[in-house]
Amino acid sequence: MTKHTPETPAEDGAALLDDVERFHRRFNVFPTEAAFVAVTLWDAHAHLIDAFDGTARLAFLSPEPGSGKSRALEIVETLTPRAAMTVNASANALFRLVEATEGLPTLLFDEIDTIFGPKAGDNEPLRGFLNSGYRRGAKSLRCVGDGANQNAGWFSSYCAVAMAGLGSLPDTILTRSVIIRMRKRAPNEKVEPYRRRIHEKQGHALRDRLAKWADTVRDAVADAWPDLPEGVSDRPGDVWEPLLAVADAAGGHWPERARAACLELVRAGQDDAEASLGIRLLTDLRDHVFKGADRMPTAVILQCLLALEDAPWGDLDDKPITSRTLSKMLGQYVTPANKPIKSRGIRVGSDTPKGYYAEDLSDAWKRYCPPPPGESATSATSATPQVSGGEAVAEPVPGVRHTPAETDTCPLRVAG
Repeated sequence: MTKHTPETPAEDGAALLDDVERFHRRFNVFPTEAAFVAVTLWDAHAHLIDAFDGTARLAFLSPEPGSGKSRALEIVETLTPRAAMTVNASANALFRLVEATEGLPTLLFDEIDTIFGPKAGDNEPLRGFLNSGYRRGAKSLRCVGDGANQNAGWFSSYCAVAMAGLGSLPDTILTRSVIIRMRKRAPNEKVEPYRRRIHEKQGHALRDRLAKWADTVRDAVADAWPDLPEGVSDRPGDVWEPLLAVADAAGGHWPERARAACLELVRAGQDDAEASLGIRLLTDLRDHVFKGADRMPTAVILQCLLALEDAPWGDLDDKPITSRTLSKMLGQYVTPANKPIKSRGIRVGSDTPKGYYAEDLSDAWKRYCPPPPGESATSATSATPQVSGGEAVAEPVPGVRHTPAETDTCPLRVAG
């Protein structure tokens, strides 16, 4: 650990992070100020990773090439300890890299879409490495040895990881990441041309300063419990805690900027996140199919789903949704009685077709769906459909009760 005397005062953490941010600004155009704050804190946290219980992944993603993702990784490479840039690697090779005695690497993955994109093959071992390495102490069991002389050995996967690629990433990785949505530079957005032979040395000088500063705050950071912004908890809180600890250690304007960036990027991630197909189904059933009804025949549900514009139900693996698919998807969720949601007989005139009851779906709606339009999350917890009581005002589907406001919308009339 570096010791400082009066003749060699400790580095001003806030000023140092300002310098790191300025270095990024010379060569990178990030979409928001929050992105510059987050990336700067991530660079610094890589020097302190042994002091944290977890590490945020950093993901530079864009819909099109030429958006500055690779350049962002190049600058991060100059600023982080033991940086290892790769576009392809096996999980076994990465386990051995992390186990190297010279210290934890900073792993930089460019073109990550070639690993997890739609045309990529089976990369579950690599996905497992990236997922498990988010937490300190995570280990995986692997065979080691030559030929028939094999033994089981535990390998650590904990290290700092930054990625760049087109499109998106598996949800399990996205939820562990600070996501920077890169875009092409506008004509008025200018950066310095990056010349490795010149600018790499400047980045390394900042890297060395970060390393020395990290030695002076490591103990304080290891014992820190930074306050999270209101509304940030669970996985987003885990992701941002080490970055906020770095900001607090640096002082100056960084604690305030870090929390503002945290809120902005967490909210952006929540807005951008595409719900799973199951959650989309539950939400569409609540908002566009049942809409106050207490039960619904399967045939009506399918008609309503297929009539929704901009919905995926007409093209699931090149086929429209069927009663079997509907049953399989809803069967993943449970009723308030903790039993799988299943279709039941419904009285429609003189017939009793199969269908679903709102009371069976109510718990899943409350737990998984976003609040209905115009409602807060708090009010939505009690906004489940009424399944008993009340007076039937109109019946677009015979035998199915609806609230008065919903009688002119789906469900469709069923003959018989």
